[in-house]
Amino acid sequence: MMKYFTLSAIALTALAGCSSTPSTQPEEGSKVDVTLLETTDIHQNLLSYDYYKLAANPSFGLERAATLIQQARAQYPNNLLLDDGDLIQGTALGDYQAVVNPVKCASMLAVHKVMNYLKYDAGTIGNHEFNYGLPFLSQVTNTDFRMADIGKPAGCGAPSYPQVLANVNNLADGKPIFQPYTLLKRTFTGTAPDGSSIQVPLNIGVIGFTPPTIMDWDKKNLQGKVITAGLLETANTYIPQMRQQGADLVVALSHGGLDPSSYSPTMENGSWHLTKTGIDALLIGHSHDIFPNPGSASSQFNNMQGVDNTKGLVNGVPTVMGGNWGNRLGLIHLTLKFTGGKWVVQNDKSAVETRSIKNADGTYVPADPNVGQLVAAEHQGTINYVKTPVGSTDFEMNTYFALLGDVSAIQVVNMAQQDYVSKYIKANLPQHASLPVLSVSAPFKAGRNGSSDFTDVKQGSIAINNAADLYLYPNTVQAVKVTGADLKNWLERSAQMFNTIDPTAAATQDLINPNFQVFNFDVMYGVQYQIDVTKPVGSRIVGLSYNGAPVDPAQQFVVATNNYRASGGGNFPGIDGTKTIIQSPDANRDVLIAYIKANGNLTRAQYGSTQPWSFVKVSTAAPVRFRSIAGQLPLAQLAGLKGLSGGSDNGDGTGDYLLDLSK
Repeated sequence: MMKYFTLSAIALTALAGCSSTPSTQPEEGSKVDVTLLETTDIHQNLLSYDYYKLAANPSFGLERAATLIQQARAQYPNNLLLDDGDLIQGTALGDYQAVVNPVKCASMLAVHKVMNYLKYDAGTIGNHEFNYGLPFLSQVTNTDFRMADIGKPAGCGAPSYPQVLANVNNLADGKPIFQPYTLLKRTFTGTAPDGSSIQVPLNIGVIGFTPPTIMDWDKKNLQGKVITAGLLETANTYIPQMRQQGADLVVALSHGGLDPSSYSPTMENGSWHLTKTGIDALLIGHSHDIFPNPGSASSQFNNMQGVDNTKGLVNGVPTVMGGNWGNRLGLIHLTLKFTGGKWVVQNDKSAVETRSIKNADGTYVPADPNVGQLVAAEHQGTINYVKTPVGSTDFEMNTYFALLGDVSAIQVVNMAQQDYVSKYIKANLPQHASLPVLSVSAPFKAGRNGSSDFTDVKQGSIAINNAADLYLYPNTVQAVKVTGADLKNWLERSAQMFNTIDPTAAATQDLINPNFQVFNFDVMYGVQYQIDVTKPVGSRIVGLSYNGAPVDPAQQFVVATNNYRASGGGNFPGIDGTKTIIQSPDANRDVLIAYIKANGNLTRAQYGSTQPWSFVKVSTAAPVRFRSIAGQLPLAQLAGLKGLSGGSDNGDGTGDYLLDLSK
């Protein structure tokens, strides 16, 4: 159990059992190689199994990344295995252990069992770790947050490795709720100047960061209890301490992506700026992306300021992001040289890579069978839970063509949210009873992670796993009061989902912007609008109307959404937490389940055919290309989509469709 100390005492505790320098210094010019292994954004995907489809899926799973870890350890004996956060939430397994059948203190989360088995060296805390509340996080990490209303855990099952997080502080005392960093003492095999083998004691400092925006995203769990600090300010406080206490190598675990724009203490993806603080290596996550990714022409990192997407350097600092869901392993290979009485990283000799669980021939690396055995009981319990029936549907609900206007998997979510907020206003906020209530929801699974990453609820019985497929995240319902001008700005942001199409181009153009996240493609229910993809960003929304009349920019509306969006998540103009009028404790997914139960059989005519938006018809010299799962033209036609052709299998389960925008 971690106890709390002053900052200086924390630093000393981090050094427990470690000498700040080797008892005998190596010769000048001695070298040692160290490989950092990274997993990130596991999101409780321990097994290669999709709980929403109740089927095996080999394209993800920590049980397969475990095989890559074992291979890398054999190849590079001087190694550290580190995790970059977002472990405990993300699948039905996470919900099962946190909400349905909460894990007891004497037990341990399934994901932590696996992490302990794999002998991780350290890890940080992601934003989704806070989704289930501070009492749960305190228990499952066996960490005393020093809060009167949260029991002090006493020997609860938890990770056996140090968990570090420097920029989330207890509001009452201003000090970190987790240890901000740790110093790991390791002895590695190195090389003396004469080429002989030597044993090299190293002190490796590991510090962790999470997005400060958790204060908005999980406001109901965190407000009045903790406060966040900016990444730069925090790093500049602790990294000098780490050096003073003997850190030969400083590694930052930052659960955030790369954003080279001007620094802000509240920015979501501040990892880029950490490279200016004197760290030696940077492990990042949160964005569910790959870095470096030299083979991708569409990578967001290709032309980013200060970023080398081939060598894996950010402002000269070796940096890696190893995918998500256990589909990749990140590796940073460092060479340290003893120069001027200290170990210095030789960046010109560093190398960064990621390794996929998918082999070049299309097969996947085998799973480590021990992982499945470790979590067999939790796995079966989750399967039993998600099979609980809640209703039925006479049509297939899917997101294969959600980015083209199909609402078969979106409308019922919007209807449930709209119904909930309307009833809430009637009962509790009569001053807003005259305002129209709209709703927004996004196709959370629309191919972001390949052919397996789509929502697909078959015709017939609807069970809890299907509802979780329709609404992926454990958000809570919120509502904002906005103007017609806000609505247009909201939809303009969503329309960034599409590339700007040149109607005169003879070559086929890709419709979808690969760098825009599908969970930010909000579909607004209750209004009608069109999107003109030939227009530049910010001027694409055409014909926005409510009840057949153009929306007045000054007209007021209430929009049902989730806590992430209402608080500013996704950077939607004007939606920043100041316009929130309802902050419900009820989860969007639970509201959806209750709505399906109340309405019984869902018909396409009533629950899956009201399309709020369409593309502006425009003639193009060539059709545009849209990638989705292969061979699903009949479903597109059932959804009323026109002008679509193609879709044969590319060999990976996806198909390229051609869309005639004039239809």
